[in-house]
Amino acid sequence: MDHDAMLTPEVAASASARTRTGYGRSALAALMVAHCAGMVDLVALPVWVATLIGGMQLDAQHAGALPTLFLAGVVASSAMCSPLLLRLSARFSARAWVAASFALAALAFYNAGAASSYAAMAGLHLLAGLAVGCSLSIAHGTIGRSANPHRLFAFAGFALGVFSIAFLGGTPHAVAAYGARAFFTIVAAVMAMAALISAVAFPTLRAAQASAHHAAKTRLAAPVYFAIAGVICMALTQAMIASFVARIGVERGFGLEAVTAVLIALGLVNLLPAPLAVLTQRRLDARSVVLVGPLAQSALALTITFGRGFAPYAAATAMFPAVMIFCHTYAFGLLARLDSSGRAAAATPAMVMAGAAAGPLLGGALVKHLGYGSLGCAALAVSALACLCFARVPRAIDITANNTSHTKGHA
Repeated sequence: MDHDAMLTPEVAASASARTRTGYGRSALAALMVAHCAGMVDLVALPVWVATLIGGMQLDAQHAGALPTLFLAGVVASSAMCSPLLLRLSARFSARAWVAASFALAALAFYNAGAASSYAAMAGLHLLAGLAVGCSLSIAHGTIGRSANPHRLFAFAGFALGVFSIAFLGGTPHAVAAYGARAFFTIVAAVMAMAALISAVAFPTLRAAQASAHHAAKTRLAAPVYFAIAGVICMALTQAMIASFVARIGVERGFGLEAVTAVLIALGLVNLLPAPLAVLTQRRLDARSVVLVGPLAQSALALTITFGRGFAPYAAATAMFPAVMIFCHTYAFGLLARLDSSGRAAAATPAMVMAGAAAGPLLGGALVKHLGYGSLGCAALAVSALACLCFARVPRAIDITANNTSHTKGHA
């Protein structure tokens, strides 16, 4: 379906008249690398916590607090940087901000591996999160200002899936062979590589000072905030269930090997949603996808938490993250159309990481007091809230107030 069909004729004409940035191949590669480095926590979290506990002899609470500090830094930095996207690009090139932020994150991670005290590790984790949040927000904002945000974000998601297979396939062996510091060295190397590639090839997205000043003073339309809230709800459900899905399988007696096989299948299935989102972009209505997505999430969550057989558990577990990946691609494209300045798209790290940080905490409290079944009930409630939020995004919306001129980007 043509995206402009969702807009009023006047808005569609305005949207088609806008000059959208176009990126070359090297710039696209830089955006893929920036996305993978910026979203490394989604890939590294299991190895991260295991390394802190097994390699650095931290207890579970202190080990879990360090990634949480990193996530808090990402959320805070993204929340601060996303409204300033055009200002940052006007005063300095986006390329410089992204490269410098990833370089700072590389230094923070490398030194965290050699820190002599827990307080130093905590401070370095927070610093790394602040740096990554800035670079990732600008990267996502740049994707949001591309000619086809939906397609480009889907490619970024696929790249992250490939990266996750390589990272999880090699990092645990490196940690076993060389010790806990190897984990932080590898993550620092990922950040350093992202900094280098960004410095050379990241799109030099610059906005005129007048446009930046205008955009900074223009409030986002209400439907944009509802769409952001819907994404946060879906991310919360995702993190809440994913944190305990392996434990649910083990406690039901399915066996560690069987649960591990399901998790491997999950990783392979996660490669499919992004290409599928590209293939269906012109066939599915974005608003309908994000309305159905939370319902599918809750149905799978209920199957995982209340089902008793292994086959339903395995199928629901393998498919569960795919729903979020597929729907988030459509939600990203929807946000990019609702707000052409890229500010809403730049807030993507804050949306996702806020849910990722709150999900395990909420899920843990529910399991402790009410059992695993309460996770399914909570997922149903949060998914209903997500649907209500997405329902506030009308099929036709006047976005001219949020339109800002785009300048040509060059690799």
